[in-house]
Amino acid sequence: MSELPFTLDQLRILKAIAAEGSFKRAADSLFVSQPAVSLQVQNLERQLNVPLFDRGGRRAQLTEAGHLLLTYGEKILSLCQETCRAIEDLQNLQGGTLIVGASQTTGTYLLPRMIGMFRQKYPDVAVQLHVHSTRRTAWSVANGQIDLAIVGGEVPPELQESLEVIPYAEDELALILPVSHSLAEKETIQKDDLYHLNFITLDSQSTIRKVIDQVLSRSGIDTRRLKVEMELNSIEAIKNAVQSGLGVAFVSVSAIEKDLQIGVLTTAKIEQIVVNRILSVIYNPNRYRSKAAEAFSKEILPLFSSLNFNPDKIKPLSKEIQPIEIVTNNVSET
Repeated sequence: MSELPFTLDQLRILKAIAAEGSFKRAADSLFVSQPAVSLQVQNLERQLNVPLFDRGGRRAQLTEAGHLLLTYGEKILSLCQETCRAIEDLQNLQGGTLIVGASQTTGTYLLPRMIGMFRQKYPDVAVQLHVHSTRRTAWSVANGQIDLAIVGGEVPPELQESLEVIPYAEDELALILPVSHSLAEKETIQKDDLYHLNFITLDSQSTIRKVIDQVLSRSGIDTRRLKVEMELNSIEAIKNAVQSGLGVAFVSVSAIEKDLQIGVLTTAKIEQIVVNRILSVIYNPNRYRSKAAEAFSKEILPLFSSLNFNPDKIKPLSKEIQPIEIVTNNVSET
């Protein structure tokens, strides 16, 4: 094949249609007209000599060939973005972008403080924060869409060999109570007291919920006997419910600093039990690491670590960045 049968713009259009589900919404997201999008797709199908969309339904559905092209197209676009960021780095942190990922709690309560400190030192660097589940965040790091991330859950087993996972900090999960609760004035409570409390939790598939259950079980507490009054979908909702006297909950101490300071919540220690989870820094050692990412790792991460975190473990590639070769056939998917 002497010439590539597609352009980067066509790959961007294909990705947008797949994400938006229609040609019109894809055109709106790319700030172009719908006829322009349709024409590019027609040209692409003619050049590849295969249909990419099943036009029988109301939603734009990819054919098998369309899914295959989208898979490789996302990799190609990711490498193109990585190339642009490497070139931006030549300006020595006088620009460029840092993309940081995080799981829900760390992304809501910890990362904004870290990014604020980074921006004070490097105001010209644009920073993006992506907050998703640990699994989705890990895949984004693996695919090069995120420079590095701090997560509290377990990295998917299929990614553990390709990613570096470095223990970073202990996150204590405190038992919070309404200030008017009968146990609020006690210095410690007994294990058996937990069975008489109404708990407000995240759903049973939540990473934090699973960690809490595991720690309590290891400490001899039968989690099946705990009375779950309600399940909510956010830490803020749980805090508000506890503050309103609807029950008690385990939440990260990073999420309740202000609430404790102003006295709207209180905490209770459980005798001989400390509920902790380990936060980890993850990054892809086989991807280009920008100077912004290096600065964040060396100057900001150590300030918040509680595990003697060594930023030197996060090393740039020892080899020089090679020119990117885009292969369009006979490529094995990784």
